[in-house]
Amino acid sequence: MSTNRRKFTEEFKADAVQLVVQGGRPIAQVARELEINESSLGYWVKAYRAQHPDPETAPPPVEAARIARLEAENRRLAEENAFLKKAAAFFAKEQR
Repeated sequence: MSTNRRKFTEEFKADAVQLVVQGGRPIAQVARELEINESSLGYWVKAYRAQHPDPETAPPPVEAARIARLEAENRRLAEENAFLKKAAAFFAKEQR
């Protein structure tokens, strides 16, 4: 018998963490409302707090997730751009 694992988006995780961190609500209550496992939400909150030890300067969890997504997209686009530059140089050299 196999169990199907639910997959959560980074935005969902960030929203859930934000309810705990900024809303000051208990993990158990938020987990029940969102119908997720308390240990999963606890792990997400713990990971957020480990990455942002100073709550005064930490960005909101939703913003942190958005920034991480944009940084990953920026890296991917930079890699694609570098590849395209190399390909253009290769084909320009062959046509001479």
